[in-house]
Parts: sequence; structure tokens; C-alpha cells
Amino acid sequence: MHNKHNFGAGPCILPPSVMEQAARAVINWRGMGLSILEVSHRSPEFEDVVLKTQLLVRELLAVPDHYSILFLQGGASTQFAMVAMNFLDKGKKAAYLDTGYFAQKAIKEARLFGEVEVFASSGDKDYTYIPVDFNYDKQVAYLHCTSNNTIEGTEMFDFPKGGAPLICDMSSDIFSREINITDFDLIYAGAQKNMGPAGMTLVIAKNEFINQAKKEIPSMMDYRIFRDNMSMYNTPPVFSIYVAMLNLLWLKDQGGVSGIEQKNIAKAKLLYAEIDRNPLFHGTADVEHRSRMNVTFLAVNKEVEAGFLKFAADQGIVGIKGYRTVGGFRASLYNALPLSSVEILVEAMATFEKEYSGKIALELE
Repeated sequence: MHNKHNFGAGPCILPPSVMEQAARAVINWRGMGLSILEVSHRSPEFEDVVLKTQLLVRELLAVPDHYSILFLQGGASTQFAMVAMNFLDKGKKAAYLDTGYFAQKAIKEARLFGEVEVFASSGDKDYTYIPVDFNYDKQVAYLHCTSNNTIEGTEMFDFPKGGAPLICDMSSDIFSREINITDFDLIYAGAQKNMGPAGMTLVIAKNEFINQAKKEIPSMMDYRIFRDNMSMYNTPPVFSIYVAMLNLLWLKDQGGVSGIEQKNIAKAKLLYAEIDRNPLFHGTADVEHRSRMNVTFLAVNKEVEAGFLKFAADQGIVGIKGYRTVGGFRASLYNALPLSSVEILVEAMATFEKEYSGKIALELE
């Protein structure tokens, strides 16, 4: 269906079969003579979609019964404030791990509601690594971390255990690898990386933890309200939830999270090997903290950078331009991206190296 190799950082690439099903549902969903875009969110048919999507999340991530699964709106950016609004009072303190751009945004929002302790940061080396020194005050209201740094290309593979409740922004690596849900008290993730189209935010939260939230907060910012109303306190993002359900069914057919994790490891290994081999490029993140989802790398000079962006575009490779504040390249290897697309990118890098080297040799003659 596509003639492009989409390495964009978000919205995510989706499986062709998912988009085909979603396209049909936009015209006529379930033979009802209604589009999924216009069906009532209070209808039994859509309530069934919400329940099935919750059950798929629970199955794929092995979510225990004492955790709630919520579908909210506003993206992870709203969660930056919502987390603090629920759990951080003035006079209290929360501990944050600073690993990049989005962690900094979370810190900024939290400071509107109480004191924030940044207990570790990788800012001293341009966020090219994940701090491993997790010393913090165990009496804080909660500890917050970002599992994968979409812009900087780093990923956490070990998390703090014990002590304060642990909250994690997993927007760009949720469903890409196995995790132990019980290590966390609350996880949030924007859907537009590995789960579905933008518009819906997944929250997985321990009931005991969200029951401890502050009492007087706006209803639309209260996790308990959405839990008690099956994520339908107000009109939910119907289409986003529906496509997420289709995408999670596809993921289940791929062998679930454990199956897709092995494919993601293979894709990342192939691309990093070419980056390390090719003299025209070099990686930005420390090797032990390299993200499997967002591979960041630089060219040896601006001429190579501009030349390869054009060369790649001619091969149907899109979405590899680095974030505006970082430059270089970023190739996002989300679940639906096939290995064949990574092979095309690697081949393009090797071919470009030969052509560029030949050009330099001619100029030196």
C-alpha cells in the first residue's frame, strides 16, 4: 500500500492491514451504515471497543487486576501537569530524573504544583546517556522518569526499585519491549508512537496509588473520575481508540510484545552496525544507552548531511531528519516498521558512502 519507508518519530507508522480496516470503518463500520467517526460513544458497539482495547492492553503487557487502564486525551504533555496535580501538594516534593527535552517539560509543569528535586541529570553531556545513580529522598511523593528519549535517542533498561511510587512516561517505547508493570505505580504514554494515531493517551495506574490522589482537583484532571466512568466521563477519542484496538490485535498476531521485541532488537542492531561501520556517520548516544526506537546519528559534515537527506528521499526514505534543536538524523524504528525498510536505509547509507568517497577521490586527482 505504501511506496515510502517511514522513519518518522510520530505520528507512528501503522501496519497496512490496520489502516485498511480503519479506512473501511470510516465509510461503513460493522455494516451499521454509520462511519466510526460518527457513531455514538455511548452505543453498545463502541463500549465493546473500549472494553476490548482495555483487555488487549492488559493481556499484552500482563497488567494485574489491581491496575486500571485508562484512555485519556491531551497527550503526554497533559500528563506532565496531571500527574503533579493529582499527587503533588504545595509543601511536598517529587523527584524527577532529567534525561532530555520531554523530561524537562515534565519538570517544568510539576513545579507549578510543588517542589521538584532533580535527583540525576544527563544534561552535562547533552543527554547522550542515562544516569545510573538513583539516589533520592525516599520520602518524596513520587519518582518520575522517562523510559525512552525520543529526541536524544536514549532508552532506560533499568529502573529504580523500592522507595517512592514510580511514575514513568513511556510514550515512545510502550509495547515495544517487555516490562514488569508492578515495578511502576503509574505509566502514561501518548498513543502516536507504537499504539495508534494521535488523540488518545494510555494510562496504566495502580488503584491503591490513584486512590491517594488529592481530593479537590478538576474532574477532567482526576484519574479516579475516568477509572470510575470506563474512560468515558466525556466524549472520548473514538477513532483513536478504535485504531489502537486494531493495532493491538495486529501486535498480538506478531507474537505479542515478546515477539515484537525480538524484531525491534534486530532492526536496531542492523542500523547501529552500519552507523558504526560507515565513516560518514557516527552515533550520538552512549552505546549502552542507545534507544531501539529512536536511532540518532550525525554526519561528518553539513555537506554529507544535506547530501544524504536528498539521496535518502530519492530512495523513498522519509522522516529521518533530526529534531530541529539537535540536527543530524533520527530514524524511528517503531513496531510496524518492517526490517526491509531498515535494510533499505542501511543499503542507502552504504551506497552513499561509495558515491561520496568516489566524488572526493576525483576532486583530489
